[in-house]
Amino acid sequence: MNHSPAPGEARWFVCHTKPRCEKKFSALLTAEGFEHYLPLIESVKRYGKQTKRFTKPLFPGYVFARIVLENKARIYQQDLLARVIPVGDEALFLRQMENVRTIVASGVELTLRPLIRRGTRVRVVSGPLWGLEGVVDDPANPRGIIVAVDVLQQGLHVRMALEDVEPVD
Repeated sequence: MNHSPAPGEARWFVCHTKPRCEKKFSALLTAEGFEHYLPLIESVKRYGKQTKRFTKPLFPGYVFARIVLENKARIYQQDLLARVIPVGDEALFLRQMENVRTIVASGVELTLRPLIRRGTRVRVVSGPLWGLEGVVDDPANPRGIIVAVDVLQQGLHVRMALEDVEPVD
């Protein structure tokens, strides 16, 4: 339910930070006393024989913050933000953030993927069909994409893992 917040009422926002500013922005929110969430995951990079471990944001460029509207101007004081997006359905958002917290805390291996629905136009990003465009057949049961041959009103169904495609803007 969307309603106008009462004075002093805090609302959730998706804060889109400037590149590589997530941790700095999180530190600012902590210093200002704002409730926020920056999901971090461990990453391992190998440089020759060396292995480096570090934490990185699960959602690069995003921090979630609960802010009283009267204090919203304080989040802009260090020029770390690109934009701030209000959360429409806060109940849904909070359920999804709880799911994210559970997954991150579990330590299971995870990979960030775009949400792809049936009918989404995609481009192949790896393998012998690199560059080809098509439409997702059924992401719930990923068996591939359909490549259209419009002149014949036909489609070629190509088996493909969803990891090998990305949405076309």
